[in-house]
Amino acid sequence: MTTSFRTRALRVAVTSSRRIPARVRYPLQRDGVDPVARLEASRVSGDVVPLVRLLGVRVWLVTGYDVARAVLADSDSFANDVRGLIGRQDRAPAERIGGLGMTDQPDHGRLRSVLTPYFTRRRLADLQADIDRVVEAALDDMAAHGPEVDLVRRFGFTVPFGVICDLLGMPEVDRDEFRRRGAARFDLRDAGAGIFDTAAGTRQYLIDLVAAERRAPHLPEGLVSRMVADHGDEFDDVELGGLADGVFLGGYETSASMLSLGTYVLLQSPDAWATLRRGEPHEVDRVVEELLRFVCPVQVAFPRVARHEVTVGDRVLRKGDIVLVSLTGAGRDPARHADPARFDPTSAAPGTLAFGHGLHRCVGAELARMELRTALVALARRFPDLTLACDPADLRFTELAIVHGVERLPVHLG
Repeated sequence: MTTSFRTRALRVAVTSSRRIPARVRYPLQRDGVDPVARLEASRVSGDVVPLVRLLGVRVWLVTGYDVARAVLADSDSFANDVRGLIGRQDRAPAERIGGLGMTDQPDHGRLRSVLTPYFTRRRLADLQADIDRVVEAALDDMAAHGPEVDLVRRFGFTVPFGVICDLLGMPEVDRDEFRRRGAARFDLRDAGAGIFDTAAGTRQYLIDLVAAERRAPHLPEGLVSRMVADHGDEFDDVELGGLADGVFLGGYETSASMLSLGTYVLLQSPDAWATLRRGEPHEVDRVVEELLRFVCPVQVAFPRVARHEVTVGDRVLRKGDIVLVSLTGAGRDPARHADPARFDPTSAAPGTLAFGHGLHRCVGAELARMELRTALVALARRFPDLTLACDPADLRFTELAIVHGVERLPVHLG
């Protein structure tokens, strides 16, 4: 079988299935916020285990922290550009998959250099007032609709959506439409068949926004208008719109899940809740870092493809083998944490892989931390007696998704 024919056949095998086989779903499933038993059981076979074979191509799963960190950092041995396997590139520009997470050097560096200046400490400090305003507005809305509210709707999604729209410079008049277009981008219950169409809606919206700004600059000061002003001569509308879409994608759904799931965990940890109310910066930082490890809503990193034969853990991978890194598994590695199933901010360690690692580490990681610190401290102080308003057994979590979440989180404001 020639390489080109095998690639085409593998793409068909990956994209034509309407359902992910049950035996390989476990890296994308959870038991509440915990890994499913099968993921934990896989550790018996080591930090690197075979997951599935597709037309002779072996797919491996990494769950050990040290091995995961090594794979994520090794862009010499692993490629991120798997677009030829999981998406047709003859689609319209907005329908093509890609972004920084599926781009290798030198294109990755060229694109990332556009975003990096907007996420420096100085630029992020300028956003603090906007974050404070969005958080306070969400808390006021909760109070107005209490005493029982759905925290996912009123807080978990409202805060990151407002922050990301402010960051992008999204006009107020367009935000409701943009919110509708942003749903269901990570749901894999139908093997992701709807993801491409859903993603195309938000991506096309941002491509059009870039094009409109290029024709007649009028947006509020924000990332889109700055990118057009600073880099409009170097990049076309599709490239800049795609970068804006990546910022939206990384800063909205993941932070929304993190706030909602994080609150769920905190409501079962009175000591950590009290720590947030005190607001001591070093203590709050430990709570946030431990939440990132414990909850880690992004379940797997972008797939990697071996460029050549390479040893990963105790396994020898062939050229063309695919590697999935379980960020959930890495965060619960018993070789790194004495009691990984316990939420314990006093034992929080630096080095979380929740934002990835190496060349493809999330460019907005520090913004996400700012948002979590600000939102959770403000929530604990405004509603110190916040409690869950349902039996935890009645909560519905996502069944099969790249980004794990909870559908509703009813709470009493107290």
